Amino acid sequence: MNYATIKYCDIANGIGVRTSLFVSGCRLHCKNCFNEEAWGFSAGKPFTEQVEQEILASLAAPYVDGLSILGGEPTEPENAAALAPFLERVRAAHPTKSIWMYSGRTWEQLTEGGDHASPDMDRILACLDVLVDGPFVQELHDITLRFRGSSNQRLIDVPATLGAGAVAIWEDDPQFARHEWA
Repeated sequence: MNYATIKYCDIANGIGVRTSLFVSGCRLHCKNCFNEEAWGFSAGKPFTEQVEQEILASLAAPYVDGLSILGGEPTEPENAAALAPFLERVRAAHPTKSIWMYSGRTWEQLTEGGDHASPDMDRILACLDVLVDGPFVQELHDITLRFRGSSNQRLIDVPATLGAGAVAIWEDDPQFARHEWA
């Protein structure tokens, strides 16, 4: 797997300060994608053991709230195969840090019966706190939404969803959820 970039103090892709890994490779090619340069699987640099160690070390900082995985497309089979063991390492090393992942595919596509379901995806989902799912759709673009670009995308509470067997939406701080400012 290659990665396009790593941001070590990202505040745009999940709650709090995060380390964000942008993987390379995407076959979805959403219209007006914000990260078109990461569509090629050979874009960027190799995701090596040293890079993994640097990310793990960054998560040890007390001000870092967690890890976000974006793309490209993390759920492409080539990427999922590398991310599954890495995310298990992250979860084991930093059990209190949240893990968010962004995918242009839906929960239904990534889970049992879906066209991108796999043992690697099951391992990844077991590590996640939040999955932001669904393709970016320009016609549904809404700049008032937190942590997503278009209104079709869902912020899924993965542990609650796995426990209930039905999609549970992640609950944002009420101040932000109502789109009003006091």
